[in-house]
Amino acid sequence: MAILDGIRRSVVGLCALTAVVVTPTTASARGDDANPLLELVDAATQRLQTAEPVAASKWNTGGSIEDPLRVEQVLAAVSTDAKGSGVDTESVRRIFTDQIDATEAIEYTRFAQWKLDPASAPGVAPDLAASRETIDRLNTEMVEQIALHWSVLRSPDCTGTLDDAKAAVTNARTLDALYQQALAFSTQSYCAH
Repeated sequence: MAILDGIRRSVVGLCALTAVVVTPTTASARGDDANPLLELVDAATQRLQTAEPVAASKWNTGGSIEDPLRVEQVLAAVSTDAKGSGVDTESVRRIFTDQIDATEAIEYTRFAQWKLDPASAPGVAPDLAASRETIDRLNTEMVEQIALHWSVLRSPDCTGTLDDAKAAVTNARTLDALYQQALAFSTQSYCAH
């Protein structure tokens, strides 16, 4: 929650700075607005960060990065949640396909690093079931946020709002270049207007 509060302060600061630079007379009104996509982007980022323990588990157990059965289970679950929330299931499947692809890319990157530098490889296999429980919780949270802000995701302002949210989360969570690239990829289907 402290991270999310920090992100909110960053967004408000970015909005206030933008308002001051663009139109000084609206600084206070613009600065009071919270970014509606902040919690969605933060949940997506946390989901990306599950790639670390998942990769470590798969590395140590000899598991495959790609798991088509698990992917289909996730896509079926988020589609069901989306339908129950009155949100377009195909859009949600596309969003989560991007999210899964970005997460797998991080896992592949870690595998490559560990193969080139075996001393940096994790020595312990984290519990994959615990990671999947976290992923499932974040999936549910993301679908709830998508449903809650569906009109924003379909608005002409979506791209700017999304960019501000990504900048705030990147700053608050101090994302490195790999995670910034993964976040950009995982959110590429959010805005459709």
